[in-house]
Amino acid sequence: MIGQTMINVKVSGARTRLSTFLAGAFLMVLCIVFGPVVSDIPMAALVAVMVMVSFATFDWHSIAPKTLKRMPTGEITVMAVTVACVVATHNLAIGVVVGSITAMVVFAKRVAHLAEVTAVTDPDHATVVYRVTGELFFASSNDLVGQFNYATDPDKVVIDLSTAHIWDASSVAALDAIETKYAQRGKTVEITGLNAPSAHLHGRLSGELTASH
Repeated sequence: MIGQTMINVKVSGARTRLSTFLAGAFLMVLCIVFGPVVSDIPMAALVAVMVMVSFATFDWHSIAPKTLKRMPTGEITVMAVTVACVVATHNLAIGVVVGSITAMVVFAKRVAHLAEVTAVTDPDHATVVYRVTGELFFASSNDLVGQFNYATDPDKVVIDLSTAHIWDASSVAALDAIETKYAQRGKTVEITGLNAPSAHLHGRLSGELTASH
């Protein structure tokens, strides 16, 4: 079906839903009405057709050396894993699922390092403000906990999340862990700047999770 769609678009120039309908209708008639005739076609001939379809639909530009040099390593990994799974299992669906999971892992790993923490201490050294920038989720929560100076900070700590967003329970647990570490040293923490979705998630889960940091 994928090969038929690609040939329909690339070779026949299909651009509307009518072409898709006609292709599907012709295939249905071919299977239902002319099924006995189709079954007499030698498998070798069908293999040759599929080889040509594969050759015509493959994006050869995607594996050109110049293209591979410019592509991020993560995208090359996703492509290689998908192809390897399809070849090994002879199942396109499995390859697509594994490739999608790999793409999600690569994306999470890439975005996890975009969360940054900068500290600003007021002139009288009574308060320190930590400004957190980026997306906070399970992949970045571990890095977040380690970016605070628990021992040397003053007694009042403000965590400004106006340029950040909380996505999951792991981030709430990380913030709870940060507050706990400061509380153990007799210091108070104030979290400010939460947007509406982040404030709702933090208010609902804060204190209800067991921090594992």
